[in-house]
Formats: sequence, C-alpha cells, structure tokens
Amino acid sequence: MRTLALLFIFAAALCSQASFAQESQPTAKQPSALAGTDSPEALREHAPVLPAVRAKYWKIDPAVGYGMKDFGNGVYALSDNGWQSAFLVTDAGVIVFDAPASYGKHIPEAVAKVTNKPIKMLVYSHIHKDHIGGSVAFKNIPGLQIIALDTVSDFLKQMNDPNRLIPTVTFNSAKTINLGGKTVELTRHNYHSSEGDLFIYVPEAKFLMAVDSVTSGYVPFQDFDLSTNFHEYLKMFDEILAYKFDNFIGGHLTDTGNRKDVENTKEYTNDVYQTVKRIHNGLNERAFGADIAKTIGPDNEFLIFKALLDKVTRDSVAELEPRWINRLAGVDVWLPSHVRAALIYVRWDDKE
Repeated sequence: MRTLALLFIFAAALCSQASFAQESQPTAKQPSALAGTDSPEALREHAPVLPAVRAKYWKIDPAVGYGMKDFGNGVYALSDNGWQSAFLVTDAGVIVFDAPASYGKHIPEAVAKVTNKPIKMLVYSHIHKDHIGGSVAFKNIPGLQIIALDTVSDFLKQMNDPNRLIPTVTFNSAKTINLGGKTVELTRHNYHSSEGDLFIYVPEAKFLMAVDSVTSGYVPFQDFDLSTNFHEYLKMFDEILAYKFDNFIGGHLTDTGNRKDVENTKEYTNDVYQTVKRIHNGLNERAFGADIAKTIGPDNEFLIFKALLDKVTRDSVAELEPRWINRLAGVDVWLPSHVRAALIYVRWDDKE
C-alpha cells in the first residue's frame, strides 16, 4: 500500500479553517451507487434496459419456470431470465452443468423432455449457492457422479449445506470427460471465486460455459462479478477467446452469448481499468490533501483518504458513463462499483 504518511504529514501543517473545497464535494447525479438511495424517484431515474437487450429476453412460461434452447450436438441451455445452466446429451447418458437454486429442481424434468437417457454426471462451475444450490434435486439419482475442483469440494464439506451436494469426483487443475462419444474439457481458472472457477467446454458443439464472467448485453455484476482477483479477471477475456466457440453461457440474465459479447465486456473492463489508473495516477495527492485539511484538520486521517478515493471514483464514473450508457445495459447501476474494484487494484496491486 502506498504510504499515507506523506499525505497526513503534509496535511498536518495546514490546520487553518476554510470552506471545504468544492472539488471534494460529492456531485454524482442521482441515483447512484455512491448515494446509496433506493427511493422511488431515484430508482425511476436509472436508465431502462436497452431495447436491443430487452428484445432477447427468453420467453418463460410461468407455469414451467424455465426455458430451454437447443444449441445442437447434444447441448441444451436452460434459463429463467435470471440464471443459466446447460446439459449435454450423449449416447451413454447426460452430463448436467450447474443446478441453480432458482430452477434446479426442474432440471431432471427438462432433461426428460429431450431424452430418455439417464443423468450420469453433474458438474459444478464453482461454490456459489445460486448456481449449485438446486443440486439437492439430484440427491436420489443412482450412481450420479458430482464433479468439481478439489478446493470447491473442500469448501462444501466445511459448509455442510444440504442444498449443495458434496462432490464425488474431484481434480486440481484440468479434467477431460469422455462419455457416449462426447467430450467435455474442464479447466481451472481464478478470476472470480476464491476456491476456483471452471471453464466448461464441449468441442464438438463449440460450446463454452464460464460462469460469472460475461453477462451478454450487460455490464458485469457488482465489483466485476464479485471477483476476488481483479488481476486474473483482466486476463480472463483472452482466456475465453482462446477457445473456438459459437455459443457461450455466462450463467446470468436474459440471453446466451457469443464471441462479440466477450469482446464487448473485455473492452468495457479495460476502459474502466485504464481510466481509473490514469485519473488516480494523475491526481496531485499533496494538493488535494492540503485542501481537505483546511476544513477538517489533519487528524481525521481516514476521512482525508476517503475523500481522495471518492474523488477518483467520482471523476472516473463521470468520464466513463457517457461512453457506455448506450452500449451495455446496467452501466449506471454497477459502474461505480466497477470503478471501486479497479481502484483497489490500481492503488494497492498494480504497477505504476
């Protein structure tokens, strides 16, 4: 961490009282994640979902609770316009990829609609219960193999969550499944969950599933999909694009994706990162801290530093939002959190 001592010592020399500098005052428009408001008036001011994105919502029968799409070569995608999963039909049985808590109980019946082959395997993409918390519906399937990273299995054993069944087959970095003439390639990545994430690839179908990475048509979820490692997150897009795929599942919301969706999210993420880095590194911290200290004095060190971080966040959001508000949905919802995530990386982990 860049030492705060220089900022604080300099501020201590400036104890005179004056009006708090206008530059340091929050001026973000409402509504904003910075303001933390959920009043009806503020919520209505958020940008609506882009028409091009809304047009791709899945048509979900409320009586069924999910929709299904045939990607070909045995791959089927499932969604309830909130979560996404998939399964692969082979000559020897079915492999299911994730069982979301929201509709996991319906997956066996969805499989039965397209094949009489038994479900043989359930693959976990990572630990989060919203993606595998419906696995309890598979509890009584005889001979079922539940496949996951060893670290995912270790975590689930500790949690002892009855809704997330314990894996029966584990591995550390990579595993290839061969079943009924089909191949599934599983590889560990570390862009999101502390216990690891899987890329799930079916080469015969040119299908790739990388959960909590890219949300087609939207910016990522809060804090870049709750990423625990922004350094690895920045690498993730090229790792995805290294695969030959036509259809892509990111695990969330209202449409499946393709290479263009990955490229768009990569461009957005890099723009956030580079903008935050430029604004942060270009800020005169001495002058800024001195200005703050004129009003609050030198002793509230946390407040001085918070004002600095808030300014970088505010200025970055103001620059980025006009560039992206009409390109991806949810920009005004999650951009401040993305800027904060990038700022933490820029200040404490990145090189100059």
